[in-house]
Amino acid sequence: MFVPFIALVLGALLAFALKVEPLKGFGGQYLAVACLAGLDTILGGIRGGLEDRFDSAIFISGFLSNILIAFLLAYLGDQIYLPLYLVVAFVFGNRIFTNLSLIRRSVVTIVKDSLARRKRQAALAPTPTSETTT
Repeated sequence: MFVPFIALVLGALLAFALKVEPLKGFGGQYLAVACLAGLDTILGGIRGGLEDRFDSAIFISGFLSNILIAFLLAYLGDQIYLPLYLVVAFVFGNRIFTNLSLIRRSVVTIVKDSLARRKRQAALAPTPTSETTT
């Protein structure tokens, strides 16, 4: 479960350390769709981890295939003079927001369950009483 989160943090730290600047022109479009594809995969991995369905092989293969498909669609769009990178951005943007909402829902459920469990344990725990002996 921590692999996607660690990958996200390492990527962000690497970008800040190298002082990466945005690419101009067509290269920027390709990089943008690749970043969206990568972010979608990372959020999907986090979601899978929260739902106890995470598999690192699926995560890595999904990461690479999403980036490759996004790049190829953007490239195909450039070849036929159709801005398919916008379609890729829309699809991955939609998936990112869906994954974020499901992650939020999972985290809220986990926190609520944890608080309810603590409350039940506190109610079942014996309370110390002070008995005075005279």
